[in-house]
Amino acid sequence: MGWTGRLFDARDTFVRMLLLDLSGVGYLVFNVHEGRGATTTQWVLATVAFAAALVLHRRPLVNLVAQAALLAVAIALIDDTTINQVGASWALLELTMWARRPRTIWLAAGLLATVDLADSIGDPFRRFASGVFGLTVEVGLPLLLGMVIRTTRELGRQAEQRAAEEQRRRESESRAARADERSAIARELHDVVAHHVASMVLRVGVARHVLTGLDPRVGEVFDDVHGTGTAALADLRRLVAVLRDPDGVRGDAALTAIEPAALPAALGAAVDRARQAGVTVEADIDPTVGALDAVRGLAVLRLTQEALTNVAKHAGTSARARLTVAVVDGDVHWEVSDDGRGSVSVAVPPGGGHGLTGMRERVEVLGGRLEAGPAGAGWRVRTVLPSGVRGSDPALAAAPPAPRAAAAMAAPHPPELR
Repeated sequence: MGWTGRLFDARDTFVRMLLLDLSGVGYLVFNVHEGRGATTTQWVLATVAFAAALVLHRRPLVNLVAQAALLAVAIALIDDTTINQVGASWALLELTMWARRPRTIWLAAGLLATVDLADSIGDPFRRFASGVFGLTVEVGLPLLLGMVIRTTRELGRQAEQRAAEEQRRRESESRAARADERSAIARELHDVVAHHVASMVLRVGVARHVLTGLDPRVGEVFDDVHGTGTAALADLRRLVAVLRDPDGVRGDAALTAIEPAALPAALGAAVDRARQAGVTVEADIDPTVGALDAVRGLAVLRLTQEALTNVAKHAGTSARARLTVAVVDGDVHWEVSDDGRGSVSVAVPPGGGHGLTGMRERVEVLGGRLEAGPAGAGWRVRTVLPSGVRGSDPALAAAPPAPRAAAAMAAPHPPELR
C-alpha cells in the first residue's frame, strides 16, 4: 500500500485528527484577518469542531454531519470560515476512506456541497461561479484523495489474497505430487518387490515340506531363509501402508518392527544369523540400548543387519567381525569392523550397490554422519547417533517422517556397501 497506507491507516485516525486540530489552533493564533485576531465566535466554533473531530474520530459519518452543521453556522455568523471548511473537508476524506457503501460517500459529498453553496445563493453569477469552482478544492479534492487511498488499500488486499491463494495452490500441488510419488513407489514395492519376495518365501516353504531326509544344516538354512523372507514381507507391507496413507499410521512407530526393549535380543538374533553364515562375530552390546527411542533403536538394528551381511558377502564367510554398540551420554556409538581374511563362497556382482547410500541416509536423518572405509586388511563402518534430534524427541518421534526419510528409516536396503 506504500506511504498512503501507512499515513492513512485506520489505527492512526485519532493522531491525524489531533494534528489537524493543532494546525487549526496555529492558524487561529498566528493568522491576522484585516489587522484583527480571531474573534470569540471563531474560537468557539473552532473549539467545538476540534472536540467533535477527536471524539468522533471512529465515527466518520457522524463527524461529517457535525462538521457540516458547524460550517453552516460559521457561514452565517463569521467571515473567515477556513477552520470549519477544512474540518468538514477532512471529515469527508475520512468518510471516503472508510465508508462501507459508496452511496454513503456520495450523499455526504452532496450534503457538504449544499452547505458550501448555501452562502452563494442570491449572489451575482461571477461570485456564485467562484463558489462552485471552490467546491473542487473543498469537496472534489477530499473525494479524489479518499478514493485513491481506498482503491490502493483494496488492491493491496487483493494482492495479499492472490499471494495467499497462490501459496496454497503451490502447497496443494506439492502435496499432490508427493502423494503421487508415494503411490508410485508403493505400487512398485507391492507389485514387483513384494511379489517376488512372496514367491521366494512360498517356494522355500514348499521345499521345506517336499524335500525329506535333508541334512539338518540344510534344514536350518531353509528355516532361516523362510523366516527372513517372512519378516521382509511384513516390513514391505508396513512400508507400503505408510506410503499410501502417511496420516493413517502412528508415524515412526508404524515403521518399527520391534519394541525398543526388545532391541538387545534383536541385535543378538542378527549376530546369530551372521554366525550361522560362517562369520565369527564378537559382539559388545551395551544393555542400555533397550532404553533407546524407537527410531534410533530401529536404525541401530538395520545398520547392524546390513553391515554384518556385508561382512559375509564381501569379507568372506570365514572372516572375523566385531560389533560394538555403546550408549555414552545419550549418544549411540555404533561400529562394525572385519579383518577381511575370510573366503568368499559366492560370486560378488560387479559394481557398487546402494547399501552404503541407504545407511548414510538413515544416519543423516538422525543427525549423524556415517564413516565407512578400509581398516587394515578389512573394512570398518561406524557412526554416532546423537541425542536431541528427531529420534530422541518424543514429540517429534510421534510425527510422520518425510517420504524420503520414511523410506530411509524403514526400507530394508540391500547390504551392498563396497
